[in-house]
Amino acid sequence: MKLFFRKHREMNLIVDESVDFALVRELRNKGITVLSITEDYQGVKDSEVLKISNDKHCLLITEDKDFGELVYRLKLEHFGIMLIRLSDIPRLKRIEIFIEIIESHFEKLENNFSVLTSRGLRIKTTR
Repeated sequence: MKLFFRKHREMNLIVDESVDFALVRELRNKGITVLSITEDYQGVKDSEVLKISNDKHCLLITEDKDFGELVYRLKLEHFGIMLIRLSDIPRLKRIEIFIEIIESHFEKLENNFSVLTSRGLRIKTTR
C-alpha cells in the first residue's frame, strides 16, 4: 500500500472530533498524515475547524452534518469535506470501508463535498 502513496501526492487529512478515533489510528497505520481535532484543537467551533483545514490544505473528515450548512448555505470556502454516514455498519467494517474509499478516491474528494453512506460515495462539486 505504501507504493500507492508514493505514486500520488501525499494525503493530508483533518479528522473532526465527531469521528471515531480508531479511524485516526488506522489512517496513521497506513502512513497517511492525519491532524486530529480531538488531539490538537479540542472544542473549537466548526467554522474554525474549516479554517484550519483550509490553512493546511487538508481534506476534512467529519460525521457532523453542520459542515454541509457551512458550505452550502453560508458558502464558506473549503479544501474538501467528506461526511461519513455509516452508523448503521459495525465499527470495524465502517473503518475498512472508509480506508478503501480514501485510498481509491482521494484526488476526487479534494475541493468537493462528499458523503459516504452504506449505499456508496456521492461526490458533489461545490466550486
